Amino acid sequence: MVNRRLIRPSLTEVKEQGPMPRAIHAAAAQQKKPTPPEQTHAESFYWVKQMQARTPVAIVLQDGEVLRGVVEWYDRDCIKLTRFGSPNLLVYKQTIKYLYKDGDEAAMGGTNGQ
Repeated sequence: MVNRRLIRPSLTEVKEQGPMPRAIHAAAAQQKKPTPPEQTHAESFYWVKQMQARTPVAIVLQDGEVLRGVVEWYDRDCIKLTRFGSPNLLVYKQTIKYLYKDGDEAAMGGTNGQ
């Protein structure tokens, strides 16, 4: 019968090999795609563009009411709508169903030229 001896690595060998997996992990983390930004600022760009051009807009609220005017100011939660011949309004964004540029026949369901 042959006497078999179990070969174990010494503690110093294990410690020497310890940093290597971390380096591999760090390299793998660098290769991952970065997460996309949480905010793209597209909404801010849209509101600023409408304010600078003083574009007339129609805002349709959740209950179906339509408000017409020009966006004068906005923040994270609401917009200020300047209306013609009516009092100005502060409209909460959460109450808006959708909005469109006033006069766009396509947005109101009309046909082009007919």
